[in-house]
Amino acid sequence: MNPHIPAEWALDREIVLTRVFDSPSERVFAAWTGGDAMGAWFGPDDYRCVVHGMNVHEGGRSTFDLIASDGTLFTNRMDYLRVVPGRVLVYDHGSDIDDDPSGFRVTVTFDQQSDGKTVLTMRQLHPTAERRDAIVGFGAVELGFQTLAKLDAYLRQ
Repeated sequence: MNPHIPAEWALDREIVLTRVFDSPSERVFAAWTGGDAMGAWFGPDDYRCVVHGMNVHEGGRSTFDLIASDGTLFTNRMDYLRVVPGRVLVYDHGSDIDDDPSGFRVTVTFDQQSDGKTVLTMRQLHPTAERRDAIVGFGAVELGFQTLAKLDAYLRQ
């Protein structure tokens, strides 16, 4: 658990993204947690994802790089706090360094509807309101929706 992320939830530190997928929750979850699958879609437009390891269980870790079209490399790490297959992922996300002060907590829920579609909700909790505002200013919301659109395209294959 990253000590820089306060445990209590606060709306002024939160970013929420939601999208409906025409796939069952188990399939959406598998795309989020399988290394080959995640490498095929994760990241915004003009970025590619190179997965180094996926160890998705409570206490596990995933590491990957996002590489921009100009070659800029962004290391990433997800440390899993809670994993309920097909339903919930909770993890600390940041650069691939210990106790990343820019890291944030992510909760992803996979809610299957009666029509077989899945409502995915991703909640990011940032360490401070200022950090959240800087991330929003950088374009995190738009980039997040690009990433979810790539997931949708992957699931439609």
